[in-house]
Amino acid sequence: MTLGRPTSLRVQLILLVVAALAAAQGVSLLLFADERSLAIRAALGFEAAGRAANVARLIEEAPPDLHGSIIRAANSPLVRFELSDTAEVRHMDHSAGGVVEARIRTLLDDGFSRDIRVELHQVEGQLMPLPNLSPEMTDMHAAMMRGELTAVEMNLSIALAGGGWLNVGTRFERPPIQWPLHAPLTFAISAAVLLVAVIWFVMARLTGPLRRLAGAADRLGRGEDVGALPVAGPTEVRDLTVAFNRMQDRLTRFVGDRTRMLAALGHDLRSPLTALRVRAEMVDDDETRDSLVASVEEMQGMVDATLTFARGLTGSEPPESVDLRAFLDGLRHDMHGAFEIAPGPAVTLRLRPAALRRALRNLIENARRYGGGAMVGWSRQDDAVIVTVDDAGPGIPAVQLEQVFDPFYRLESSRSRETGGHGLGLSIARTIVRAHGGDITLRNLKGGGLRAAVFIPIAVSTADAVTPI
Repeated sequence: MTLGRPTSLRVQLILLVVAALAAAQGVSLLLFADERSLAIRAALGFEAAGRAANVARLIEEAPPDLHGSIIRAANSPLVRFELSDTAEVRHMDHSAGGVVEARIRTLLDDGFSRDIRVELHQVEGQLMPLPNLSPEMTDMHAAMMRGELTAVEMNLSIALAGGGWLNVGTRFERPPIQWPLHAPLTFAISAAVLLVAVIWFVMARLTGPLRRLAGAADRLGRGEDVGALPVAGPTEVRDLTVAFNRMQDRLTRFVGDRTRMLAALGHDLRSPLTALRVRAEMVDDDETRDSLVASVEEMQGMVDATLTFARGLTGSEPPESVDLRAFLDGLRHDMHGAFEIAPGPAVTLRLRPAALRRALRNLIENARRYGGGAMVGWSRQDDAVIVTVDDAGPGIPAVQLEQVFDPFYRLESSRSRETGGHGLGLSIARTIVRAHGGDITLRNLKGGGLRAAVFIPIAVSTADAVTPI
């Protein structure tokens, strides 16, 4: 498995679901933290309003000589109280302070007879704690708020019944974001349950048919017999499987019809050729008779080659997993040492041995016939093996490197069967290799000679590790 971007559909969807869960969890925690901050601020605001209302009531009911004691007792590190002849709050903030004002009036059982002013404003940036905190509380407060205080400052001015004003000042900071310990645990449990109970089994139901479909398409491309795939999975996958089965059936029927037509044509030509041979033998002139017989024999050979070509197209040989080096050694033994083998990597291929042996034999015989010898080698390139057949002959004109694969095309101008054959060898070889999902190309070598390169794909399930010999 290569590192980097995951390519598996199952892994990509699992990562997508995990990322979506993590994003949702993060948004939920942020919203939770914001709501928590608002709740804490509201609680502190109502608490300060309640204390201010109680202090105002005590001052109005207590003798004047006790007012100073009441103020000292009411002051705290976070809320300060002060009696004054003037109100510190000059203007009422109705948009933000209406709720606090209503709270104070309710606690004082006051309608709208007295003047109550509320002022709230946001304070941001580097703030020091409230000036009336003790040194220990100052250090503890700064550490808790992590040095960065974002606060809402609230000032109250309440008109007293006997005259004067009760001025109240307080500040409540936005508490820092605190991630509850149960949040990651909840996320991990929900993600695990979702992935295992839902995603894993749902993805198995989706990717299983897709993997079978990919394997069947690969085997079909290599010319193997592939039965109809079972229709399973979601609707889209089922439709895709039905389309694949339909395409496979059409391709099989198309190739079968064309092959049977070719075989029937070659078979039907035998009878008139036999009759023509008999009549040619009755010609009195020796030179004419020999010429006619030779032409009939050439035509008969072409018909036989056509039938052989057709049989190669309709072959039903089952594929096997073979070691390439052992396969080439066996072919060299069968051909009585007709070619040399260059060293190459150890690799296992899934192929139809008899068919591929015939294709390589045609290439090797061409190399011996036109190039004086053959050198066979192979190499690994990505997910394919390249088998090369080199000779030391004159090569082929560049414009004819592709034409020589056409049926009955021969480079020999004499069209002699002894030197040029029937022109089906390369066609048969390419047909066989393409039935394995590969191809054959020809290339003139720089130092002279011709190279036939046979590309054969390696089935993923049967590919072995490449080790040098």
